[in-house]
Amino acid sequence: MDVKTLCLGVLSRADASGYEIRKEFEEGPLSHFCDAGFGSIYPALKKLSDEGLIAAAAAGPDARPDKKVYRITPAGRHALYQALMRTPGGDKLRSDFMFALFFAHLLPPAHLDRMLAERLADYRGAIQEMEGCCGQPMAAGEKFVHGLGLAIYRAAAAYIEEHRHEVVGGALLTQRVAE
Repeated sequence: MDVKTLCLGVLSRADASGYEIRKEFEEGPLSHFCDAGFGSIYPALKKLSDEGLIAAAAAGPDARPDKKVYRITPAGRHALYQALMRTPGGDKLRSDFMFALFFAHLLPPAHLDRMLAERLADYRGAIQEMEGCCGQPMAAGEKFVHGLGLAIYRAAAAYIEEHRHEVVGGALLTQRVAE
């Protein structure tokens, strides 16, 4: 998904400023799917505006003079629909954590065990946070993605719990052989 389409998705939910759009990618429901920073959001908003897919209006009188609130236009809703109708590409898992684990045999066992414990705590925290937001009304697709996200985090946590000893044990053996 390109940043223009991501911005249209956010604006299809509600009018928003560039800062509010960025927050959706940092801590909102879209934070689990993609990253988009100000360096890519504002150029995308400019292009969308030039193409007539969004409209910008100055924020209320209390706001900074240059603050704009963006609204999706009917043409923008159509462009979002067209983008959503395309067959999505395959998922790509980019993870510094998994890269480090791929080379676990090069890490000290105590460091590796600590890294796994921290990730397990992160997954448990995400699970608790996601379980806590179930009281909010969700559209069918949002509810489905929420459930799928919970299933993924639960499976990842369970896998670490069940197999942590294997990778740490392997690192211990590698360390002993090296000594």
